[in-house]
Amino acid sequence: MARPTARWGAALALGALWWWGVLRLVLAPDAGVLEGVVATGGWGLSLLPVHCVPKSRAEGAAGSDQWAESWRRWRTAWGRGRGTQSR
Repeated sequence: MARPTARWGAALALGALWWWGVLRLVLAPDAGVLEGVVATGGWGLSLLPVHCVPKSRAEGAAGSDQWAESWRRWRTAWGRGRGTQSR
């Protein structure tokens, strides 16, 4: 039970810190680099893919050995379908 509480506490504290940085940037005329770094860092973290799973556990994921074959098939089909001639 302590783990979820600690996670929620950390999430709330970091969220409050981010909002402090954003509101200082918008409202305070003397806001500086620190507030900008906090706001930008929080926004950058929101871009991280947090719902990823390892390729070995993902359904329908192509392995590295399958990419080369797919690439060859695609190049062959693209070359023939576009009317290009090999010389």
